Amino acid sequence: MKVFVALPCLNESEYISRFIDCIRQPSSVNFELFVCVNQLDGWWDDPVKRPICIDNQNTLSYLYKCDDLPLTVIDRSSPGKGWTGSHFGVGWARKTVMDAINAKADPDDIILSIDADTTFNATYLGSIHDSFLQHPGVAGLSIPYYHKLTDDDTTDRCILHYEIYMRYYALNMWRIRNPYRFTAIGSAMACPVRTYRAVGGITPHKSGEDFYFLQKLAKYGMILHWNPERVYPVARFSDRVLFGTGPAMIKGREGDWSSYPLYSYRCFEDIKATYDLFPQLYNNDMDTPMSNFLKEIFRTGDLWEPLRRNYKTREQFVRACINRVDGLRILQYLKAKHKESCQTDEENLRELFEIQFQKANFKEQTLNLESLDFDRSSVPELDAVRNFLAEEEERERYRSISQDLIQTFYHTFQLFPRDFSGFSK
Repeated sequence: MKVFVALPCLNESEYISRFIDCIRQPSSVNFELFVCVNQLDGWWDDPVKRPICIDNQNTLSYLYKCDDLPLTVIDRSSPGKGWTGSHFGVGWARKTVMDAINAKADPDDIILSIDADTTFNATYLGSIHDSFLQHPGVAGLSIPYYHKLTDDDTTDRCILHYEIYMRYYALNMWRIRNPYRFTAIGSAMACPVRTYRAVGGITPHKSGEDFYFLQKLAKYGMILHWNPERVYPVARFSDRVLFGTGPAMIKGREGDWSSYPLYSYRCFEDIKATYDLFPQLYNNDMDTPMSNFLKEIFRTGDLWEPLRRNYKTREQFVRACINRVDGLRILQYLKAKHKESCQTDEENLRELFEIQFQKANFKEQTLNLESLDFDRSSVPELDAVRNFLAEEEERERYRSISQDLIQTFYHTFQLFPRDFSGFSK
């Protein structure tokens, strides 16, 4: 089993040497690195964008000198080789590099997606190899992550706010045991080559390609959420994608977190209640907390009868419901309901602690939750919240191993994935 590292790269000369230093660390794992240095070809004629083209040339020059590494460089940056038309962006770069790996690799090899601004420990590649070796039935791996602070107050406040948003969302999805409880980070996901082929590869969205790819994997099989090693993406203001960490930080710096809210705890309860009704919907129509939203989004008054006609067993029907009311629909539902909410992010976060964690001895730490304020609390106070949520999320990821293995067994034999939330907690 070989680990193929897939790296899209745009305007990364500041970070590429640090990344290469990480991958040069001694490792017993057989690996190859594929890098796609990319940009729109028309940028060469744009005075505003031309510095990015030059930066990409510097990255290419650096990579071509790394002759001590098993490295394949895909040049979609030099004049005449860049993207044209509608085919451009990180989605196309990630697809290009992952497809190139797919053309060379064996079915049991691993595609590891990563970004140039990400660092990792010497044992990271080995941990990925071992995770798939120990769990051969899984469709993919959602890897733990952690943003290191920078000592710049504005940067740190923004990345902490964003990471708290992500971990709050993830912990609520873990709490309701939803199959789409992955955290979508392009530098923190992996899958076997055979699975990549089975799902038709990655779809080249301009942004969010990592979310849609992990959703594909979740619909195909089980995603493993635990790995003993983290990745460490850098905290930076970046507009190279439409949404995600960099754009969130830019908007957050201006005080606008409207696109990244902490959704009401109760909305996640609605999602759970809807999923819990899927088995009963096989026999009879009934209202669910999400029914009105789903009728509007799918533009139909008959949500379930078409699925009953196409799927002849309860297990197949429930799986079809899960595939239809997927991670995208859940996120859309949360956004729609959030518009009706009057609660602040701080109030929603306190509610999670009070109900889910009973504050879990948090009073002994540096922050009184009652005074939590994203604008006024200090960086150490916000960091304490982030670290608490990160530890809780990693506990959930670790506890899921036994549950995921049992569900993988049932997927292998094409049976409905039972709720094993009471096992091996």
